Amino acid sequence: MTAHTQSQLEALNACIAACEHCVTACLQEPDVQMMARCITLARDCADVCALTARLVARGSAHAASLLKACAETCQACAEECAKHEHRHCQECVEACRRCA
Repeated sequence: MTAHTQSQLEALNACIAACEHCVTACLQEPDVQMMARCITLARDCADVCALTARLVARGSAHAASLLKACAETCQACAEECAKHEHRHCQECVEACRRCA
């Protein structure tokens, strides 16, 4: 595994963890309805990152096209989470931007 591949996998896995944590924390906020879009995007982001990580790890020919979609999903999640001041949202922003 190349250093570049390892770096990609680390960013993807960090993003998965941050998104999953954000979803769990958002569901515990007093106004869950206000967090609905954040929850949805963070779930999508974690799922896309997980699939992307598997394809990158196995050296799939489809990894490159999925990396592009993953970057777009990470960016959308970061933009939504940035609208919220919660610490878990801000941590998600950072992980998503690094991953993108």
